[in-house]
Amino acid sequence: MDGQTFTTPVLIVGAGPVGTVLALELAHHDVASMVVERSVGPTLHPKMDFLNGRSMELLRRLGLADAIRERGIDPGHSTDFLWTQGLHSPPVLVWHQPSVNQMRQLYATVNDGTAPVEPYQRVKGSLLEELVRDAAREHPLIDLREGWTFTDLRWRHDDVTATVLDAATGARHAVEAQFLAACDGSRSTVRRCLDIPMDQAAPPTQHCSVYFSSRDPVLRRYGHAFVTYARDGLTLVSRDDANAWTASVPVPPDEPLLTDPISLIQARLGADFAVDEVRSVAHWEGSLAVAAAYRRGPAFLVGDAAHQFYPAGGHGANTGIADAVDLGWKLAAAVGGWGGPGLLDSYEPERRPVALFNRELCASLLAVRHRFGRMVDAGVPTELIAGVLEQDVHHIDNLGVHFGYRYSDSPVICAESGPPPTWDWRRITPTTWPGARAPAVRLADNAQLFDQLGSGFTLVDLSGEGIGEPMVKEAKRRGVPTTHLALDDSAARACWERDLVLVRPDQHVAWRGDDVPGDWEAVLDHVTGRETP
Repeated sequence: MDGQTFTTPVLIVGAGPVGTVLALELAHHDVASMVVERSVGPTLHPKMDFLNGRSMELLRRLGLADAIRERGIDPGHSTDFLWTQGLHSPPVLVWHQPSVNQMRQLYATVNDGTAPVEPYQRVKGSLLEELVRDAAREHPLIDLREGWTFTDLRWRHDDVTATVLDAATGARHAVEAQFLAACDGSRSTVRRCLDIPMDQAAPPTQHCSVYFSSRDPVLRRYGHAFVTYARDGLTLVSRDDANAWTASVPVPPDEPLLTDPISLIQARLGADFAVDEVRSVAHWEGSLAVAAAYRRGPAFLVGDAAHQFYPAGGHGANTGIADAVDLGWKLAAAVGGWGGPGLLDSYEPERRPVALFNRELCASLLAVRHRFGRMVDAGVPTELIAGVLEQDVHHIDNLGVHFGYRYSDSPVICAESGPPPTWDWRRITPTTWPGARAPAVRLADNAQLFDQLGSGFTLVDLSGEGIGEPMVKEAKRRGVPTTHLALDDSAARACWERDLVLVRPDQHVAWRGDDVPGDWEAVLDHVTGRETP
């Protein structure tokens, strides 16, 4: 080793949105980390372009939501999906999704837990990466090393040593850490070093994406659309609702490279539009894959290193951000000494089922696209195709998908017997069923209940008598960061279902009851992973 040896509680490989959110989540809990990233700046290619409302709620906890909205797409723009045989004819059908402003107006009319704190936000992935990297770079607990490439690791039961190459000096450094988080993307070097296979649901396919600028009005001949689905697998995405676009096309196996992708895009859109500038061209592999395991000893897979989806339905980055938050607070608990071994063990059984579920939803939307192309090729009348597509609009009307996943089977959730609450694809089911996301409501002073939750656990006390205070004192005595939030609020009472609800740092319910439990110490052991089998 010709370089230095560094020591950090947590080493994060990769400074994309998932890696930097993980670092910021750790810092939110006062835990330091080192982030190594081979690039020296955010990617030029936009990649993802949609943060769902649940991701925005999680990012709000870290103080990032406002900055993302300031730099993202104007909240007045709707998010329409246009299905077309080509720009030479009117669209077959338009799936309409209300704008952020319209969503806010709708959410303001209810206060029964069925509305989220935050609506969705469109933002280019490259811009999101820039924003979160800047936040990480400025945080005193985050040591961001850009231009450093992870090359290898050695791990034991309770620590890991990574080798990284500093491109600027050519030196190879060692980084010793208690834990390592692989946030290095779909071709994760860390995953390969850990020898963790991917479970593929279907053979991968090859694609080419072109990021370009065009002011040609022909691209908006039929109005403003977020995504345009055309025949032969073409997808056109408006990146800024102005002049920036990304067009993606599948590449047959016998044609690995496209010498003139713009001509192919023009042909499939049926429009010879003018291009002002080609900003970047990317070749990528579409995949429906989830890692067979999310952990090897002290090393964890996060985001695209753990799961790969097609850019359909917005599942990729959003699943990864929730991964980062889930793992982040648990790593902080382990580093801080108040989290037992079972807490980190719970990362995989909580997050892998969500990835498997989202993989199926992504595959379902892909099937809609493929069926559309086949019907167009078969000459099916337009009105019939539109009628079929109308049955599939639920793919974008899916609040339950984004907000309704539950960790009921997690080893650190105090499960209850009996049938669980119903789940609805299109709406949020407000419930404090253990493992579910707690209901969001506005309090009497119009403040969001979620904003009153502490950074650690929060015991929400609706008893009216403060009976939870000794429970919180006991948690603190045991070193578990816990906030006592005593509320006398009718909106919370109406949907929180119990007098006492223990909420985790990620806003999911860990335990609930109407009285102080006689086994409160056992409950604390259970939810912090200290329970011995």
